[in-house]
Amino acid sequence: MAATIITTEDLLEFKIDLLEEIKKIIGSQTTEQSKKWLKSPEVRKLLNISPGTLQNLRINGTLTYTKIGGTIYYANQDIDKVLENNKVSASPNLFK
Repeated sequence: MAATIITTEDLLEFKIDLLEEIKKIIGSQTTEQSKKWLKSPEVRKLLNISPGTLQNLRINGTLTYTKIGGTIYYANQDIDKVLENNKVSASPNLFK
């Protein structure tokens, strides 16, 4: 078996490459989460709901939206409000 010698420069280069990859991953996640407007497929994926359920949320006024042409947009802050307004407290008896 041949031995490979790793130098300090090799480790430094590896460190720089690793940090750049981590920055890319973190950057892509924060970009997705900070989008101001989301389209229907993004909202369905975020809430894990069907197209029909999303339509019902629009029809009954639970989730406000903006329609431009044939595309429906949802404000990220409105989705957060719906989640907060429908929060259910845990029953204290469940943890006994």
